[in-house]
Order: sequence, then structure tokens, then C-alpha cells
Amino acid sequence: MSVRQSLLAILDQGPCYGYQLRAEFERRTGASSPLNVGQIYNTLERLERDGLVAKGETDAQGHVFYEITQTGSREVARWLAAPVVRDAGTRDELAVKIAIGATLPGVDVAQIVRIQRGAARERRDSLRRAQPTGAPSEGPEALARAMMLDSTIFAVEAELKWLDSVDERLARHPEHTLTLGLATDRPRRGRPAQV
Repeated sequence: MSVRQSLLAILDQGPCYGYQLRAEFERRTGASSPLNVGQIYNTLERLERDGLVAKGETDAQGHVFYEITQTGSREVARWLAAPVVRDAGTRDELAVKIAIGATLPGVDVAQIVRIQRGAARERRDSLRRAQPTGAPSEGPEALARAMMLDSTIFAVEAELKWLDSVDERLARHPEHTLTLGLATDRPRRGRPAQV
């Protein structure tokens, strides 16, 4: 998630102070992933350092308002126009756990998959129950919340589909062929070769 670009996009609507940015972010994302106020102020400091925002007025309560610069507005336009590239280098803890487990002796990987599938189904069902029923609400906040909820449900459904694929792969391999012993080649010092 790009907190940096999200805050910039909100600031493109008008000057805000830190807690106000937090409230706006949560309002626009259905509070699905609340931000720590410290994270907001750290991000604002970096945005200011990079010339994307500038400190503006301070109100009677001591709130320092940040304003977007022209460079910041151009950055928002670029962000909104560009596709999101999902980084293949991000480590998915579940995928790593199952891959490592499948190569270790005595690990019941099918049991790991069953437990995960049960948890994922529970999460999906809970999310579905949270979906509003009846006529769809027309407001932008309700729309944002619905889109964020849908995204989470679809991600859980994708996980369930992937777990089905894991089961199919495991079924094609006799248990004794999966164990990997430690490699006898000793790695050299330095950076690993790029594959």
C-alpha cells in the first residue's frame, strides 16, 4: 500500500493536518487499514523533504496544515494514471511456509493446507456477513468501503483457489520424494547469483 501517494492524493484536494489526513484516509478506504499517526507525520516530513508538500498555516489549535506543491500534484496524476505492479519479490509467508514444509521430513503439509483453508473460509464468510444487504448505498464513502471489502474477499477467495492448487500438486508427489536434505555444496560469500 502506498501511504505516500494516498496522502498526496488527499492533499491534492486541499490543505490538511496530520490527524485530518488520517481521518480522510480511513473515510476513503472504509478504515480497512488504519494508519498510525506517527507514520503520517513521518511521511509528511519525507514529502516535504522531497518538495512534494510544504507547511502552510497553523490554526489556533496548533494544527500545522500541509499543502501540496505543483510537483506533488504531478506525482499524484502519475500515480493515478499508472498501473499497480505487484512485486514478485514480496515474500508471501503462507507460500514460504508451505514450500519449506513440503521439503522437510515429517511435516504434514496437507494438514497445514487444511488448517489454512479452514481459516480462510472462516475469514471469507465473516467478510461476506459484513457486506451490506439490501439496496446499495449511493454515497462515496459507502462505495469506497464496499470496494475495499470486495478486494479483501477476492484476495481470500484467491488464497482458497491457490490452496486447491497446492493440494493438486501434493497429490502428484509421493510423500517420500518431497524431502530435501541440506545441500552438500557450500555457498560462496557475497551476493547470490541472479537467476
